[in-house]
Amino acid sequence: MKKLMLFACLCLASSFALAGHHVNGTWKLNVMLGGQQAGTATFELMEGDGGALTGTYTGAVGSAAVTGSVNGAEVEFSFDSQAAGIVSYRGTVSGNKMEGSCDYGVAGEGTFEGEKS
Repeated sequence: MKKLMLFACLCLASSFALAGHHVNGTWKLNVMLGGQQAGTATFELMEGDGGALTGTYTGAVGSAAVTGSVNGAEVEFSFDSQAAGIVSYRGTVSGNKMEGSCDYGVAGEGTFEGEKS
């Protein structure tokens, strides 16, 4: 019985440890600016210790290094673009889906939704 309880505790602890990095991976996010389709942004994201988020962006305004944070299901990240200025995203993650709002500097504000591939 003790071995069964130990096994169950280890399985539960492992599932919590793996769930901590639910943002890691490649995200394809469809961006709408001013109610119009503005393209697809691709993010390679990696969650580090303490919810720190790093990665890369590739999309309509070029490519750039990304920094941000994750707190539970809430995520925020941004990058600097020569074409648009500071670009920022704020949203929520549910499983392999992410959605929220974005600000593309001089290009305007909008929304995004997409999923991890």
